Amino acid sequence: MFKMLLFSTALSAGLAATALAAETWDLSSEYPASSLQGQAADLFAKAVREKTHGDLEIVVHHGGALGYKGVDQFDAVGDGALQGASSAFAFWAGIDPIFQLSSLPFLAPTIDDVHRLYELARPEYARILEDNNQLLLVVSPWPASGLWGNTAFAAPEDLRQVKVRTYDVASTETMRNAGAFPMQIAWSDVPAQLSTHGIDAVLTSANGGVGVQMWEHQSHFTNVNYAASLQAIHVNRDAFEALSAEDQAAVMAAAAEAEALGWSLLDSSVQADYATLRSHGVTVVETISPEFSAFLAKAAQPFIDDWRTRTGARAQKILDAYFAK
Repeated sequence: MFKMLLFSTALSAGLAATALAAETWDLSSEYPASSLQGQAADLFAKAVREKTHGDLEIVVHHGGALGYKGVDQFDAVGDGALQGASSAFAFWAGIDPIFQLSSLPFLAPTIDDVHRLYELARPEYARILEDNNQLLLVVSPWPASGLWGNTAFAAPEDLRQVKVRTYDVASTETMRNAGAFPMQIAWSDVPAQLSTHGIDAVLTSANGGVGVQMWEHQSHFTNVNYAASLQAIHVNRDAFEALSAEDQAAVMAAAAEAEALGWSLLDSSVQADYATLRSHGVTVVETISPEFSAFLAKAAQPFIDDWRTRTGARAQKILDAYFAK
């Protein structure tokens, strides 16, 4: 009887220790689960759960469910209000202009160019996050941004005085230089602005449009190949360092899997998104004329020149390496 009591006590203590070892993190994202970034975040959470054998559970809150905007998530994660988040670099320009690199208009025309530019800049991205009590775990691309509207965009006059949703300073200045009326709006606010006719057009990817069923508001998507901006999964450094060494290694392995998925899905995702849009009656314009492309690139150049000046030697070093390919 005494031995059975000892065994029962030991078993209960073991189960209690296991329960105490399990931990839950919240990961916030403005974007829907169906988006590329939503898929990458969900894969990361699943891989973490499997690789830590249940020691760490990451709950992904899609669609801005926790109330955080992309621009707020940097400080929220650094301060520990959130353990993690999936955030677009485009919203972090006010933190450091280096985060605008991936969203500079027309700088990296192919996905190979986008990935090369990312690899050159990653140490700088990681350093800034480390300086703000965070760890950069996953970086993956959005498909190139295009223009949603109720007509195709084929020439400069098609943009004149059109109220276009933009997402950062670069896109805002580029659209203004192109003759449009830009309005910088958080992604979670876009559907409401469209419903109330606060905006006429939206600068975002086809994938972003699929995620919010943009066909309920807009009839055309024009791929102007603006920029394939980047999204990061970042976590609070204190929360990460509180994990065991084994669980830290598991989180890093899960992050590598999620990042690889994010990049590998891009090409197939674009074609799948186009098919989805067409099935819902959206007119998809996959290419624009060289003349219109040149017009948009010219509209973007003043911002790019200013960005180089503001970012200084760090930018020049990265761009010199990039253009030396």
